[in-house]
Amino acid sequence: MRKTLTAWAALSAALVLSACGDREPRPAPETYKPSEASTVMPDDAPPQEEAVGEAEASPVAAGSDSPAACATTLGAAKAADLVKRCIAVSPATHPPCNAANPCEMIQGEIDRSCAMYGPDEAKPAECAG
Repeated sequence: MRKTLTAWAALSAALVLSACGDREPRPAPETYKPSEASTVMPDDAPPQEEAVGEAEASPVAAGSDSPAACATTLGAAKAADLVKRCIAVSPATHPPCNAANPCEMIQGEIDRSCAMYGPDEAKPAECAG
């Protein structure tokens, strides 16, 4: 009886393994290799000056029009107080509570966070500031 079970197990294993080997090998996935032609702009493409990117449209874009850091605008002590209030109320994992950001951005995060409290919920004292 034991020899019969061993023979059946060996036969089953052989069938399973032989079924796996009958497939044709899959070709390797192609990797993207940019050709020289893909880096050339088409003739009908608009000029790059007309295309406004997200960074250019942002009010915080680098350049002379970018808002000043809150620490520069309010001073280090007042900016630190605003940052502490922001950290205390913000539920965000990476809130903009940093004195290097514009004060409007920090205050906006405080306002957004405090607005999430319902009418029957008690707001933290930092929301009143």
